[in-house]
Amino acid sequence: MTEPSSTLAEPATPREKRQLANDLHASTVAAGLVSVLIGYASSAAIIFQAAQAAAIPPSQIGSWMWALGIGMGLTTLGLSWRYRMPLLTAWSTPGAALLVTQLPGVAFDQAVGAFIVASVCMLLVAASGVVTRIMAIVPAALASAMLAGILLPFVLDIFATVRVDPWMPLLLLSVWILCRRWLPRLAIITVLMAGIAISLARGDFQVAQVSLMLTRPEWVSPAFDLATCLGIGVPLFAVALTTQHLPGLAMVRSAGYSPPVGACLGTTGLASLLMAPFAGHGINMAAISAAPCLGEEAHLDPHRRYTAGVAAGIGYLVLGTLGATVAALFAALPEGLIAVVAGLALMATLGGAMTTAFSDARHLDAALVTFAVTASPLTLAGIGSAFWGLIAGLVIVALGAWRRA
Repeated sequence: MTEPSSTLAEPATPREKRQLANDLHASTVAAGLVSVLIGYASSAAIIFQAAQAAAIPPSQIGSWMWALGIGMGLTTLGLSWRYRMPLLTAWSTPGAALLVTQLPGVAFDQAVGAFIVASVCMLLVAASGVVTRIMAIVPAALASAMLAGILLPFVLDIFATVRVDPWMPLLLLSVWILCRRWLPRLAIITVLMAGIAISLARGDFQVAQVSLMLTRPEWVSPAFDLATCLGIGVPLFAVALTTQHLPGLAMVRSAGYSPPVGACLGTTGLASLLMAPFAGHGINMAAISAAPCLGEEAHLDPHRRYTAGVAAGIGYLVLGTLGATVAALFAALPEGLIAVVAGLALMATLGGAMTTAFSDARHLDAALVTFAVTASPLTLAGIGSAFWGLIAGLVIVALGAWRRA
């Protein structure tokens, strides 16, 4: 598939605006909002841990959340609108985890310099086209097996929650099953609303403790220290590429789309570069949080699912302007509720990924190994299991091709 020459969203014509209005559906809006919920609730605490490791003041923590929210909103909205497919972006959660261990003792202006180095490296990779060539050799069965391995722990968390709070997950699972029969495209938003209602009734969700205020971004003039750039910038780039971009693009591909790889990497790299002076550590393609927008639960028509990306982009922009306030709001939600909603939102996508992964007899062994390694807690050289699962599967595919030759 030939990629359009521009990576930026062009001004919408009246016809395109009418098309967007016609393509929007309650299910696509719900899918977009669930993606935002998963994106924030699953790892906002890691951002605060990284900020605390850097010993920066609360105002800069708010600026960090503002930079990430605005960057994700603009890129998600622009890419989904421009290419008419759900192309969601996210902050680098493994990158934030890396910063928790690497930022102590590092001046924050030098850390910002390292963020810029990581962004420039991503732009160079986008220009080289190497990721496009990598994606071209990955069989669909392996991409789907990797996706299934990524999603499996989230689905299993539904039932792990039963040990701590049996009624919440069982009630929400019942709501999900009933809605899948009669209101399949509104299943997740119904589950979310039911979960919030249960939490309010039990007193587990204290909204009054969260104050609402806009976030003002703060500029941090970068400083470039060679040791910091090599110790933080280069690993931050490598982690984002291997554990976020490759799985995220493979996920979009497994849903039947042909994502514009160069445009996605270039757009997110540019957004990361622009947001780095406001403390944003990096924006990349979403993997887990994109799943609700890619399957039939978002919409039966794949050509209309891009509006889920548009809804998610708008949601990110709204939450970005609120910064740390939004993170506190998500933190106020019961942990069990987040786990159950996330798992149920990914259940149908997991089923579709497993069907695709294991229906091709030619790549069955490779898909099984990819799925098993990805679902495991394996980490080597600071790189997570999704990357190594894909590598293991590709090795088995290559050995099979060599044997046949």
